[in-house]
Amino acid sequence: MGPTAAGKTDLALHLAQHYPVELISVDSALVYRGMDIGTAKPDAETLLKHPHYLVDIIEPDEHYSVGDFRRDALHLMSEITGRGNIPLLVGGTMLYFNALQNGLAELPEANADIRHSLEALATEKGLDFLHQRLQEVDPESAQRIHPNDPQRLQRALEVYQITGKPLTALIHASHEALPYDVSKVVVSPFDRKVLHQRIAKRYHHMMDNGFLAEVHKLHQNPKLTAELPAMRCVGYRQMWQHLAGEYDEETAVEKAIIATRQMAKRQITWLRSQTDATWFDSGEALPLDMITHFLQTRIPALCN
Repeated sequence: MGPTAAGKTDLALHLAQHYPVELISVDSALVYRGMDIGTAKPDAETLLKHPHYLVDIIEPDEHYSVGDFRRDALHLMSEITGRGNIPLLVGGTMLYFNALQNGLAELPEANADIRHSLEALATEKGLDFLHQRLQEVDPESAQRIHPNDPQRLQRALEVYQITGKPLTALIHASHEALPYDVSKVVVSPFDRKVLHQRIAKRYHHMMDNGFLAEVHKLHQNPKLTAELPAMRCVGYRQMWQHLAGEYDEETAVEKAIIATRQMAKRQITWLRSQTDATWFDSGEALPLDMITHFLQTRIPALCN
């Protein structure tokens, strides 16, 4: 686990070269086909040599829920262990990791009338107003959900209006034990400035490698809209808005880098709640020997 641009993929590939592991992607953006550059998806040669499950499994106009991920991941983990190998889950979608470990809460289905009223309220008074209302009824969710995330804001408020209970309380009430012994490794530059520099460098590298052209192709697909989950991915949203004429390319890049930094901050906040995780500083380079030694002490099969 780790924030974006921390070196998770490089670590996973190193382990896959030396140990009997099979890789499962824990990334809500890598599931989409045709979204390669902006998601920092491993290239075709790498994926052929070291397959990642749950990569390129749906089209950008399709939906893939947290429940879908948990079902698919558990199925894959069962198959992998049945072959005598070790599932290695790698990614940065903390909501997926949380659902895999703790199960899913019994949440009410969407209510169209409430959803429409919240959308109207957002249009009339803005997302900050919705976020303030969420702060009043569910401060923990408000801390976790960014004010510029309309879908999650509205869902949290919708759940509260339907049930009278905060979304956080319903999630905490759910627990379904994961039937595996888990070793958690977090890689991250301990110096936040280093992480910010990496995020900016990687984004400019993506732009140099045709990211805008990738989004332009998606923008021309009549099935895709700005409201789809795929197009709300960090980076894609800002480039989409640029192509829609909302601001120029330089501003779009700046906004995307800022949004990526904010996402990394939220990822680190969640990771710090994982008291049974072991952290490794990937600021200067991945400490591969240290991580390997740690895993060998935790997983005897790696020593065989």
